[in-house]
Amino acid sequence: MISNVVARRCAMFFFALSVCVAGARHMTEAHAAGAFAVGKCGAYGQAYDYGAEHEARAAAQKQCKGDCTTVTMKRACAAMSVDMTNPCGAYGYAVKPRISATLNAATRECYKYGGKECVIRAWACDAKG
Repeated sequence: MISNVVARRCAMFFFALSVCVAGARHMTEAHAAGAFAVGKCGAYGQAYDYGAEHEARAAAQKQCKGDCTTVTMKRACAAMSVDMTNPCGAYGYAVKPRISATLNAATRECYKYGGKECVIRAWACDAKG
């Protein structure tokens, strides 16, 4: 009888612990965010695993010199590709769930806008968002 009570208490303890861990994980992930800013001439800024989307946007924008476009990423990757023959010319960027798809899409965008020798300039992934 005593071992039955101990077993029940242990089961309740581990159930409560798993609920707390799952809740804490959900609270952390719900507010995590990343951002990627891109601009002409290879300008970029990146921020990942920030507490809030507006914080990530501000941090990425602050790093990017010039007139930059900022995109957010949550549990995703962002990449920027520039034309090596003219770094101030064509460029492309993409945000996708997987790094390989992101790199490919950013390179395609650069070629789409007239790039001749497009290469990845920068990339970042946000793991917590």
